[in-house]
This record gives sequence, structure tokens and C-alpha cells, in this order.
Amino acid sequence: MSKAFAENISSYSKWSENRTSPATDEDLLSLWEKFSEFEVPVNVFLQAVAIAAYDRASAFRYADNYLTVLKREKKRKNPL
Repeated sequence: MSKAFAENISSYSKWSENRTSPATDEDLLSLWEKFSEFEVPVNVFLQAVAIAAYDRASAFRYADNYLTVLKREKKRKNPL
């Protein structure tokens, strides 16, 4: 029984290393600054904030992906 318990403890420590962290107020400000350079719908920004409440890194990936698509569409509309 103690061997099984020790294995559970070691697997828990591996899991806790991969845990996500919520965004801080500074992170949310940085996220807002990233979006403020472009016209984005409010619901997109609110979605990023909702994601940030659980996972800071995922919120920034979401913002980067959205802005990349937005830039591509803008470039395609204005080829100059």
C-alpha cells in the first residue's frame, strides 16, 4: 500500500508542474493593449479575459491567433 501511495504522490508532483496559472491584473492590461491596436469585437476580448481567468498562456495564444487571422484578412483586402 505504501508503494502505491508513493507512486500517487510522484504523479501528483508531475501534474502540479504542468498546472496553468491565471492571469494577473498586469497580464490583463497587457492583453488589452494587444487587442487595442486593432478593431476587435467586444465578445472576442471578453472571451480572452474568460480564458485568462483560468490559463494565462492560453489567453495570449488565443489573442495571437485571432490577431494573426485579422492581419491576414486585412492584408488580403488591401494588397498594397
